Amino acid sequence: MKGVELVFHLAGMISILSGHNEKVWQVNVEGTKNVIKAARQNGVRRMVHTSSIHALKRVPADILMDERLPFDPHNPVGIYDRSKAEASLVVLAAIKDGLEAVIVCPTGVIGPYDFMGSEMGKLISGWLNKEVSFMVDGAYDFVDVRDVAQGMILAAENGECGEVYILSGEQVRLPRLHAIVGEIAGLPAKVLKIPARLALFIANFAPMYYRLTKSKPRFTRYSLETVLGNSTISSMHAQTKLGYRARSLYDSITDTVRWWKDHK
Repeated sequence: MKGVELVFHLAGMISILSGHNEKVWQVNVEGTKNVIKAARQNGVRRMVHTSSIHALKRVPADILMDERLPFDPHNPVGIYDRSKAEASLVVLAAIKDGLEAVIVCPTGVIGPYDFMGSEMGKLISGWLNKEVSFMVDGAYDFVDVRDVAQGMILAAENGECGEVYILSGEQVRLPRLHAIVGEIAGLPAKVLKIPARLALFIANFAPMYYRLTKSKPRFTRYSLETVLGNSTISSMHAQTKLGYRARSLYDSITDTVRWWKDHK
């Protein structure tokens, strides 16, 4: 790292299960501390820390989510939220101690080139192979991974030290997202909507199911509360100060579906 002018800190680990997860904490919090220490030891000029919209305090649906919201390390919803909030606070403390850094908070990241199989990537890929999909009528804000990368570069070049920039895309209801995927893929988009209360009740048994089957968690109380909660998110600060722009959700989903069809 000697002589490096700029570091993009992207490392992070996601968990959509409730309860504490020491590995998630070690990667997201202690890993951030290690990057800051290495940056200081090697004279790095500036760091761009990739936090998350989930690190910010969750607020009711009638409140616009923007950079005025604080990071919430006591968020009861999940360990991912708490760990990303704590890591962001660690970065802010280091900035007060002389570190030159900015923070970006992407929303739900989607897009092509998903070789590792992200949560949303696997979900969209699964939709391409199902005749009927079960879901709640929730919504979320999704942003293209390529726009997030460009936003990070803009934050490095134009961001003010100590500032937080939300990198959001477009809010969409899940059934509509499913319909767009079906339209692009030329497949029938059949959705069976599950009432939110029933879905939340079933989710109480999800951790046990995933432990017994040793399968990757997807349908959990955390994921349900995320899409049933507030996803009215503004990137106006990043647009005004950085020149950030996000492409249309339709264009992003088009590229994503085409990529998954070519990489089954």
